[in-house]
Amino acid sequence: MRRVFLFIPMLLAIILGVTLYAGIGKDSTALESELIGDPVPMFELASLEDADVTLGPELFRGHVSLMNVWGTWCPACRDEHGDLVWLAREKGVRIVGLNYKDTRAKAIEWLDTLGDPYSVNIYDPEGRLGYDMGVYGAPETFVIDKEGIVRYRHVGVVDEKVWETTLEPLVREYGGEG
Repeated sequence: MRRVFLFIPMLLAIILGVTLYAGIGKDSTALESELIGDPVPMFELASLEDADVTLGPELFRGHVSLMNVWGTWCPACRDEHGDLVWLAREKGVRIVGLNYKDTRAKAIEWLDTLGDPYSVNIYDPEGRLGYDMGVYGAPETFVIDKEGIVRYRHVGVVDEKVWETTLEPLVREYGGEG
């Protein structure tokens, strides 16, 4: 009976080894999304800039867009902000902002200070749309095609390398300018 107990540490080590091996080489920024291939969820939220303007999923129709989830409380969002401004101004990429769990005044001040790369900004102070999109935090960026279908989800900072190797080919594939 005691011999059985001698094999428990070895069994645990094997289970741990298999689990760790299964995770080696996986892209930590590639987070599967239940929404890939589905339309952007229905929503009615205010514009960040004008509380009287209501926005919905129709704003994605007719354009390939990057939807960037951001907040003033997010240090990584500040890191990527200059690259987003570059993408919008130099590359002509249509970026829709999802201001996530933030305050309107701080977000507007942020954009006034750092520049505004967004063609439109959805204000989501309670995180309702973020929750429906499966957002874990910020920054996250989604590629949304001309029909409003979610095609890709990137978790983490968007920089020039991410743009060139991952996002630009997808924007081109789905018919956008880039």
